This record gives sequence, structure tokens and C-alpha cells, in this order.
Amino acid sequence: MGNDIFDCSDDAQRTAGLAAAVAAVLKGALVVLPTEASYGIGADAFRPSAVSSLLEAKSVGRDVPPAILVGSVRAASALVEDLGPYGQELIDEFWPGGLTLVCRANRSLRWDLGQAKGTVSVRMPDHPVTLDLLAQTGPMAVSSAKVPGEAVATTAEAAARQFEGVVEVYLDAGPCEGAASTIIDMTADMPRLLRAGAVPIGRLREVAAVAMGPD
Repeated sequence: MGNDIFDCSDDAQRTAGLAAAVAAVLKGALVVLPTEASYGIGADAFRPSAVSSLLEAKSVGRDVPPAILVGSVRAASALVEDLGPYGQELIDEFWPGGLTLVCRANRSLRWDLGQAKGTVSVRMPDHPVTLDLLAQTGPMAVSSAKVPGEAVATTAEAAARQFEGVVEVYLDAGPCEGAASTIIDMTADMPRLLRAGAVPIGRLREVAAVAMGPD
């Protein structure tokens, strides 16, 4: 498998890179893509073998299911049973951006993300390269570009060093060094903060009643 790195600051390479990444995803291969916070490793969310390859590449088990990145609110709505209380308001205010919502997964979907316990973590990223990719692939299973013992990759080159031989296409958009997304559990009667991150709790509470902690 190649180590094809495309410089997305160059229009021709960006076009070629997106085409190569789409082709790779649609055949079940892995790609590395940029987000606001860092680089992620991604796969076709609806191909169980591709998701298994993603987890294997990261050396993590099925108890660490990847998040799903979407290119539109409509795509996210199709993945979940409902958005829960305040879900639409939070999306309207903070998407695309650094907010991940954990919702009950649509039970009619045929996919296998691992031991997700009937939930799905979904986010619309705020990065033009990845939004262009998602517009062509549909929802992707994505996890941070990181293997155990290494730092999260903030450049495509760092990701390539960690995933040499297992990722087919790297979309290089320069350094990505933002805060990780805030994660909110939307499955209970009140949204609950699971992980502090890019969207501060104070901003969240301007939009929704958000409880603290996992319990």
C-alpha cells in the first residue's frame, strides 16, 4: 500500500488528493484527513471490515468505537434516533465545529462500529478539506491519528510515520493544532458534559441546560 501524501495547499494536488481519498474510502481503505484539532484516520462508516482495519491500525479494541464525521446536519440526522433535548439548538450554534454529540444510533442502520452500546458519536468538522471529502463519501468513521505511546499527529508527516504501510492516502493541509472537541451525551433527559474541549461549558450553557460529569 502506498504512502501517498497530497499537499492540499496546491489546487491541483488538492483535487487529485480528494479524488484518491474518495476512491480509497469507497473500496474500504484507510485515509488520513485534517480536522481543526489534529489529523484523523478515517474509513467508510458502513463497511465493518474498514472500521475493523481502522481499530487495528490504531491498536485499540472494539471497546473504543470511532466517532462519525458528517458533512451536513441532514447526514447526522439520518444516523440517530433523535437528537435529544437541545440537540438541534446546539447544532445550530456550534456546527460545523468542535462539538461532538453522543446520541442513540438509528437502529435500522447496518453498520458495526464496535462496542458502542447503541449510541453513536457524531460531529460536523470545521475544515474545508474534510468537508469536501465528506460531501463525496458520506459519513466516515474517524479517530485521532495516534497509536499507543505516540502523540496525536498534528501534521500529515507525523501521521505517515505512525501509520506507514496501512493508510493509502494522506490529505496534507498543514499543521492542525486546535483543542479537541467537547463531547456531550444527548441520550438522557438533560445533555451532560462528558469531555471538556473546544466549546467551553459557559458557551454551551448559553444555548442549553448542560449537566456536568458522566453520572
